[in-house]
Amino acid sequence: MNHDAPPSAPPRRTRRTILLGLALLALASALFTVRRPLMMSAPRCMAGRWHGCLDTFNGVVLVTLVTLPLAALVVWALARRRRAAGAASAWRMSLAEVGMVHGTVPFLWMTMLPGAGAGIVPGRVSLVPLRDLLTMGTLGIAGNLLVFASLGFFAPMRYAVLASVPRILALGAGCSVLVETAQYVLRLDRVSSVDDVLVNATGAALAALASRRWWRTTTEAPSEQPRPTPVPAG
Repeated sequence: MNHDAPPSAPPRRTRRTILLGLALLALASALFTVRRPLMMSAPRCMAGRWHGCLDTFNGVVLVTLVTLPLAALVVWALARRRRAAGAASAWRMSLAEVGMVHGTVPFLWMTMLPGAGAGIVPGRVSLVPLRDLLTMGTLGIAGNLLVFASLGFFAPMRYAVLASVPRILALGAGCSVLVETAQYVLRLDRVSSVDDVLVNATGAALAALASRRWWRTTTEAPSEQPRPTPVPAG
């Protein structure tokens, strides 16, 4: 018996079905947990009002969830266009591009929401590492981990040059530094903290590790092809 033979199609299909079911169950549970705060913002968002919708965390999350079908449609259109052009990995590239945008822009929007003293309170900076972690709380740390999680998850799948955890860590840190600098310059009544940079970059790196099995197969595929044997001269 060959124990190294790959698993057959039915077990793979069963495994994917189970994982998809678990993902849908987790999403449904999360929506059930946050249903009340989301529904509080729904009337204003449906009416197209800025105040109470796009200037609140609940409203931004609601709009992000509502626009998921539109994001899926964009993925389908991009993939179909690429497949018609004969491009390889059309679905993976399209999903990665849309995922980076749809999963990152809402969190960036929330981090740039002005506080009550925006424009009045001078910018504040905290450069002592690990000092602000105690004041963030569990919810704050989880939110900071998710800011660039989509970027870290999908960027290595789309760009081979970023297919490395250290590079994603550096990318997350660089993007976070830009966000913290913008918060300080625009005087949004937020604290520009080095701990935010550390947690944001860590979230991007962890997400890259979660998608490693997909972007590693993309980057390692060319190296698995046999190389031509050099012909000796003379």
